[in-house]
Amino acid sequence: MIEARHLRVLRAVASTGSFSAAARTLGCTQPAVSQQMKALEGSAGTPLLIRTGREMRLTQAGEALVRHATGILAGLTAAEEEVAAIAGLRAGRVRLVSFPSGSSTLVPAALAALRAAHPGTRVSLVDAEPPRSVEMLREGDCDVALAFRYGDAAPAAADGERDGGAERTETEWDDLVVRPLLTDRLVALVPDGHRLAEAGTVSIGDLADDPWIAGCPRCRRQLVDVCEAAGFTPRIDFATDDYPAVVGLVGAGLGVAVLPELALESVRPKGVVAVTLAPEVAREIVALTLPDLSQVPAVAATLDQLTLAAAR
Repeated sequence: MIEARHLRVLRAVASTGSFSAAARTLGCTQPAVSQQMKALEGSAGTPLLIRTGREMRLTQAGEALVRHATGILAGLTAAEEEVAAIAGLRAGRVRLVSFPSGSSTLVPAALAALRAAHPGTRVSLVDAEPPRSVEMLREGDCDVALAFRYGDAAPAAADGERDGGAERTETEWDDLVVRPLLTDRLVALVPDGHRLAEAGTVSIGDLADDPWIAGCPRCRRQLVDVCEAAGFTPRIDFATDDYPAVVGLVGAGLGVAVLPELALESVRPKGVVAVTLAPEVAREIVALTLPDLSQVPAVAATLDQLTLAAAR
């Protein structure tokens, strides 16, 4: 096997004309140069140098190897510099996937801080909800996935955003690096002037007689399950997985809904009152990556900034 260090020595011998001169150029001893040249000729399987008097002359094979060595060593130097830049966060790329309410709340602050600290790091963003976002991570289509999961008590109450695999057990993330970010409570939304607008705290059962604004078909099925567990079947008049639409419909007095608090941060509620649910219903917001990717400096820095953004 031809090694890069041997090519560097060969190029030095070719440019200086002798082992001793090459040794001075390289900062090593003449015997070390001679030894490396013997190793290179052994790898090449043919003589590369001929001694003529006090100088060394390249054979035809040596000339060919020196000619290629220039490009090889230049490419290797460029590769070393690029890797050093990535390791030092002077360069690098992170592919981030996030669910919509995370993209509009946690992600902007995290990426702004990342750019300020490491302007050479580039981040791309794609919207996807779990479980699809987690599948993308495992399939190699992203480096960091912002995801969420619910406890056993209430995945179904999350109107307006897919539950992201509420049925999935925690052990299904055991192969991933899980960075906990925050606990996102769900709140009930009622119109201004609603009989429970001043209640402060309500249960799902308190809204049994109201019309509902539900989310996607999967969320709607879950909502029905939770309400039926509370002793009633909700009357769903409208269904949409668009947060502003949910808030707008509630604000127009067309029904009630349940949304994560994080989702409300990206919407300007008008004519709507958010009321606390009891017992509490919440989802865990996390950042996920693969174990090997967690060692990549740009990925580690992104996880750190998402953690800080969630703390703020």
